[in-house]
Amino acid sequence: MAQAQTDAIDPPIPVLDVPGADATRGGLPRREDLTWEQRLIVDSSAVADLGLRTAIASVISATMLPRMAMSALRPSDTRAEHAALEFYADLAAGKDPAASFPAPTRPPRVSTRPANPIAEWTARGRVENLRFASSFEAVNPAVRDRRLGYARNSVVHAQHWRHDDGPHPTLCLIHGFMGSAYLFNGLFFSLPWFYRAGYDIVLYTLPFHGRRAERGSPFSGYGYFADGLAGFAEAMAQAVHDFRSVLDHLEYTGVDRIALTGMSLGGYTSALIAGVDDRVQAVIPNVPVVTPDAAFDDWFPANLLVKLGNRMTHTDQDLMTAASAYHSPLNYRPLVPKDRRLIITGLGDRLAPPEQAERLWQHWDRCAFHWFPGNHVLHVSQPDYLRRMTRFLSEFMFD
Repeated sequence: MAQAQTDAIDPPIPVLDVPGADATRGGLPRREDLTWEQRLIVDSSAVADLGLRTAIASVISATMLPRMAMSALRPSDTRAEHAALEFYADLAAGKDPAASFPAPTRPPRVSTRPANPIAEWTARGRVENLRFASSFEAVNPAVRDRRLGYARNSVVHAQHWRHDDGPHPTLCLIHGFMGSAYLFNGLFFSLPWFYRAGYDIVLYTLPFHGRRAERGSPFSGYGYFADGLAGFAEAMAQAVHDFRSVLDHLEYTGVDRIALTGMSLGGYTSALIAGVDDRVQAVIPNVPVVTPDAAFDDWFPANLLVKLGNRMTHTDQDLMTAASAYHSPLNYRPLVPKDRRLIITGLGDRLAPPEQAERLWQHWDRCAFHWFPGNHVLHVSQPDYLRRMTRFLSEFMFD
């Protein structure tokens, strides 16, 4: 089996190779601890991120507005939303991942077909698209009928880059919000390099993204926020459930070592999965949010819309926070061993501020923690953290 390499990495998308570093025992560095070059990149990338954050927050606001308006105009909808929040808050209070995220009870029946020639050219190898019917049933009985109506979302999609000489250690990637395109993720995360280094690759599609988006959805990921806070909670529950079915499939095909990484919403999901399923050998959340309700406080104009909606529907902020804990990785102890956890964050990130990653680091017993001087999508020192990922994974993913 091929050995993972640790030599120079040339990402398909060229970026500056400005080094970051691991956090110290005290956490992330202070601004005065950075070099002038790092400070320049952090400051300029933070300014750029504010514009992106405002654009994404505006999209989310437009998605949430119809649901909030209906809840404000129809008292029955308000009562149902409050009951749902209390349901998830009660589940979160138990801090029991088995109760919060029940495991699939049957293996998936997976169908495969060759991917398009562009995918095979990108990987320089064999690439298949996977699909199977989701066995997910809404955790909250009150919303099950509505969730069953999402036909396209009930089919799980993933792309699998496989070597011809049998199953290899597999690196799974979960994309960010609205960023489900396989080609983009393959190039952004330099997955062809990992493939050549000996890994099989799985790109997992989150609920309501890509081919899982319902017909008429204005953008990939629309369904995550279209049904309010209860809908977001169920989307997170389904994301965990369906990925566990992917794990079932990989195990069935003989894969015995699986590492998981993800960016942004994918980082949030991967960190949550690390507290739910112990079959993941290593986890690397990249620029994750871990408390979305707190992160939203700075997301203009979504923050104003949420506050307005709460006033109109008499929703208590404490109840929202308690319900949001249901799908937060901070609510569950990690099942992945400490020496197999690595968190990556950008000091200039304003969508998922580095303080969010630092909270996860503290919850995860101050595990390996790497920072880079960039923002949420401009990972200007990506070659540096790709080398860090490679060193980290090679210790236990290959003999």
